[in-house]
Amino acid sequence: MKSEEHLIPTASQTVGPFFHLGCTDHRSVGCLTDANTAGEHITLVCRLLDGDDTPVNDAMIEIWQADSAGHYDGEQSAQESGTDPRFRGFGRLATDENGTCAFKTIKPGATPGINGAMQAPHINVSVFARGILNRLCTRVYFAGESANETDHVLSFVPKGRRNTLLAVRDVADPSRWQITIHLCGEYETVFFDV
Repeated sequence: MKSEEHLIPTASQTVGPFFHLGCTDHRSVGCLTDANTAGEHITLVCRLLDGDDTPVNDAMIEIWQADSAGHYDGEQSAQESGTDPRFRGFGRLATDENGTCAFKTIKPGATPGINGAMQAPHINVSVFARGILNRLCTRVYFAGESANETDHVLSFVPKGRRNTLLAVRDVADPSRWQITIHLCGEYETVFFDV
């Protein structure tokens, strides 16, 4: 057995030009609900832009979220946790030519956080794209949610950057929430090191 001082880490590589081949429809999960899922049914529209505000048309966005009661699927059995069995808490979609994808889901409930404090309703997001070594992790919060003011994670984000994590309600269709994720540049979305 070699000592640790002689081990050399394997080099990382960026995702190559064929990343889009893994983003086929049969691997997509765009609808996390059925008609009987409890909670406020929404469509979350995510738009992904690069540093030049050009749409990233070959990325993949994954979401993971709690149900309307604040329970994550898989925490315990559905009976023990009270998780809505009609809700799938995970989604995955490729972006289209406009850098956009839309998830049919529900607005999540507040979830337990540090020291028993509740976290504001949020959706966990992972971004995979060409040129990115590791997935980028962020959160989507809902603009106007009063619990945003006391959310422990959001409190670590400088006030001037919190808007990069806020989805806004579509005035023409109140069931649609929209967020733009900027990979870099002046309006870069806050990403978390998890």
